[in-house]
Amino acid sequence: QVQLVESGGGLVQAGDSLRLSCAASGRTVSGYTVAWFRQAPGTEREFVARISWSSGNTYYTDSFKERFIISRDNAKNTVYLQMNSLKPEDTAVYYCATARTLNGVKPLDYDYWGQGTQVTVSS
Repeated sequence: QVQLVESGGGLVQAGDSLRLSCAASGRTVSGYTVAWFRQAPGTEREFVARISWSSGNTYYTDSFKERFIISRDNAKNTVYLQMNSLKPEDTAVYYCATARTLNGVKPLDYDYWGQGTQVTVSS
């Protein structure tokens, strides 16, 4: 089993930055991929970015490439999502997830999920 705990969400103004954290515990995740998704009310869960725990290779949905950065700290077993120039449409619950899949972009590709952290961006 892998446990994931997100933190770092909150209420910010448009144009601000926020860094989300996803702390992993339990089974070693060294061979896993960790992804960030987000879900706004009434919408489907949306893939944001993923990172390979071992290689550090990253992949983003095009619409997030310019403003979001995914990274990891192996020593802390933590993955981060740095979000810059936030917009009101970025308001959502942000989830991290992990699995042994290498190229997953759908929620069903991931086996373990955190509880989510709310990000609210005011205009």
